[in-house]
Amino acid sequence: METVNKLVSDRPVVVFSKNTCCMSHSIKTLLCDFGVNPTVYELDELPRGKEVEQALLRIGCNPAVPAVFIGGELVGGANEVMSLHLKRNLIPMLRRAGALWV
Repeated sequence: METVNKLVSDRPVVVFSKNTCCMSHSIKTLLCDFGVNPTVYELDELPRGKEVEQALLRIGCNPAVPAVFIGGELVGGANEVMSLHLKRNLIPMLRRAGALWV
């Protein structure tokens, strides 16, 4: 948990992902299309990726990827992010976190 907190603190948007996960790709694409430049941690490339994945599962990310943090707070996975987007709540949240300026 401490590792995850350290990785998400000081960044407006953080995505924990895997290169082989199509939902991770979709969420990263959505954020980039909005003009967000998320910090992305590919768990299958990190030396301690398995540890981070286990920590994400412990804090409620199931499945562990994609796991999206906005403003240091866990938003959730693809379902939660898409739900926020469809309810028109995602962009205001990104603005409040300082990830969007327009």
